[in-house]
Amino acid sequence: MAVMSRSDSSEDFNAASYFVDRHIAEGRGKNIAFECGQEKVSYAALSERVNRLGNALRDMFDVRIEERILLILLDTPEFAYSFFGAIKIGAVPVPVNTLLKPADYEYLLNDSRARVVIVSQSLRSSVETIPRERLLFLEHELIVEGLGGGFGELLSSQSPTLDPAPTCRDDAAFWLYSSGSTGLPKACVHLQHDMLTATECYGHGVLRISEADRFLSAAKLFFAYGLGNSLYFPLAVGATSILMPEKPSPDHVYRAIESYRPTLFFSVPSNFAALLNHNREGKDFDLSSMRNGVSAGEALPASIFERFRDRFGVEILDGIGSTEALHIFISNRTGEVRPGSSGRVVPGCETKLLDERGVRVPDGNTGNLWIKYDSVCSGYWNRHDKTKEAIHGDWICTGDKFRQDEDGFFWYAGRSDDMLKVSGVWVSPSEIEAVLMEHEAVAEVAVVGYEDKDQLTKPVAWVVARGQFRATPELGRQLQEFVLSRLPFYKRPRQIKFVSELPKTATGKIQRFKLRLEGPKSEQS
Repeated sequence: MAVMSRSDSSEDFNAASYFVDRHIAEGRGKNIAFECGQEKVSYAALSERVNRLGNALRDMFDVRIEERILLILLDTPEFAYSFFGAIKIGAVPVPVNTLLKPADYEYLLNDSRARVVIVSQSLRSSVETIPRERLLFLEHELIVEGLGGGFGELLSSQSPTLDPAPTCRDDAAFWLYSSGSTGLPKACVHLQHDMLTATECYGHGVLRISEADRFLSAAKLFFAYGLGNSLYFPLAVGATSILMPEKPSPDHVYRAIESYRPTLFFSVPSNFAALLNHNREGKDFDLSSMRNGVSAGEALPASIFERFRDRFGVEILDGIGSTEALHIFISNRTGEVRPGSSGRVVPGCETKLLDERGVRVPDGNTGNLWIKYDSVCSGYWNRHDKTKEAIHGDWICTGDKFRQDEDGFFWYAGRSDDMLKVSGVWVSPSEIEAVLMEHEAVAEVAVVGYEDKDQLTKPVAWVVARGQFRATPELGRQLQEFVLSRLPFYKRPRQIKFVSELPKTATGKIQRFKLRLEGPKSEQS
């Protein structure tokens, strides 16, 4: 596998040429790149529209090389035109969360210094309600409303040909904002070669993607995970991406799977749990087209893997990635899944587990995960201190705690800031969550720590009960005893809090900090 190295940085490379234009030269122009609703976009049409959009940005809006363009776009083909159109002229697209508030977009526009924002029509008000005098750099808004409106007229007025900007492999290509658990989001600066590295190492090395694959992702394009799933993985091999602009509810997901017949389906653990909790009368949902499910974002409980495999005959390949690393760097493999683990290191990545002093931990012990991987971002924009904290030479600290078994499988032990010190012992919330998920009454769960009256940390479990179970104090006691039957006494949740739903980010990650802020209101719920 030919993975690019830093020593190749002087070589000319433009990601838009590789992921889009190459297919025309190699005879795949008639292949379908995207399906979205009733719309089908061929590789020839994609290439032409990328060129037209790039020409518009350069000639109409005077966008220059390395300038940022903020993308507030739903998962439609226009995302691809905008993303690669910007990259082709050497500009830097910055996809951002489509569920944010105006104050968030104000921060992102000013932090990125974008002069142009491309925004979906349905999201337009989130930008237009920001007082213009508070936007320090923005000059142009390009509204996307499909090819039949002003956006389509703009594209049709531009030339369908465009030479790529003379970029090299280590030029900035795009930014992705890392949410983090606290503080303002940080922009990860990704380089022209990063998408290719992730494709070669994970896409080819683990998933064995090919032109025959059809990709469907519940994770959205603005998320690093979704960007690979729905954009550059399928485009790397001339395959088809099925775009779903609507919310990935179980109804929408099952309908898309049965209608479009994907071979690979990407989601997050909470969405897989929601799919398993969704049923219909008569014949079950048909997932026979899928050769694999893929999960990331949080550790996938073994119980969800087993229930999904038993119900649909499909293995979910759980893995871990990050915005900083662009995509998954540790993963299970088809036919070699160890349920509950995050799998083994993907080809091209190196790992080490260190203690708080920076010393490697003995085999089988829990340590902080560091990785060396060539798709890791070059740093955080205007966050020199944060860059130095996270990146040490070729290595980056992921902020995750793992242990590695004798067979090379990694077992997630929580975020560095989520680990709980209970009775003088480190306790992993994910370990308690995995046990609770085995109980038939539990649909979803999140475990966080709170301080008792003596300011000692104790675990509390926030539980979403399955529909047929009543959230009663008696059920809470049963769940506590269930954990106690499987784990040491100090790992038993001191409280069970029943809620109708857990707070989550747009990409499906549970927002544990919100649960910590709310705190338990009573000794038993």
